[in-house]
Amino acid sequence: MITYDKIKNKEKLVISLTGLTPSEFGILLPFFEEAEDILISQRIEETERERVCGGGRKSALRTSSDKLLFILFYFKLYPLQILLGFLFGMGQSQANEWIRRLTEVIRFALSLMECLPERDPHSLEKTLTEDGETEFVIDGAEREICRPTDYEKQKKYYSGKKKRHTVKNNLIISVAGRKVRYLSGTCEGKKHDKKICDEENPVFPKGITLLKDTGFQGYEPEGVDTRQPKKKPRGGELSVGEKVGNSLISGVRIVAEHVISGVKRCRIVKEKFRNTKKNCADLVMEIACGLHNLRTECRQNQN
Repeated sequence: MITYDKIKNKEKLVISLTGLTPSEFGILLPFFEEAEDILISQRIEETERERVCGGGRKSALRTSSDKLLFILFYFKLYPLQILLGFLFGMGQSQANEWIRRLTEVIRFALSLMECLPERDPHSLEKTLTEDGETEFVIDGAEREICRPTDYEKQKKYYSGKKKRHTVKNNLIISVAGRKVRYLSGTCEGKKHDKKICDEENPVFPKGITLLKDTGFQGYEPEGVDTRQPKKKPRGGELSVGEKVGNSLISGVRIVAEHVISGVKRCRIVKEKFRNTKKNCADLVMEIACGLHNLRTECRQNQN
């Protein structure tokens, strides 16, 4: 049975199993405990209990550090629930219940740490203004899901680009901070990146620079300086100046690819997503972005 006490002195193993260093794990743990206490208190107030807190059979996850290890292990490696339960000394049904419960806790903990990306497009202007940066990148992230059984849903979620069934989010990323500042709603993979922006209509601060790729061609938010690589004309060639300009834009836009790669260190948003519960695909992407922001902030503070 895996416990945090067994691995806490093995830094490489902790990173491999959780995606965080022991020091980052230690920074997150107090917020995780606070979030769990708050949610338990709310649950007690909302229900009529037949026995006092702490009664009944003792859990396989005895400590908060073991609970945090459990849910980070699940997000980082995304094992089958029966294997996850075996490694942590419980059955598959118990593992499923702990995943449901602790997913809520870790999201709340990241919210307390202010690591979660903004989700409200109308609050984005305030978020980016408080961020203090002026240069951002917008990009889409697509994730594979299991093929829906319903034929209409199959057509809706089939992505011709990926040749598979997918869901998609748009991310707005700060260039200097390398954090996910905004995460759009989770949409079907068939939907175009620009259409997601048109429907959500996020509000940007005036005067910022927004770098984008050709998937956002024609997207021009009011008061924003947008920059996009120039396409080679049909039957023609780009000039030397245009090639240099494209190279400069790509050199900055690569930050978005690095950040998305950091988000996808959680294999739950990298591999084919097996969970079918409503809104679950959106929730895990939000948490994965929050964990990336946490890692980035901790490592920037160390430097």
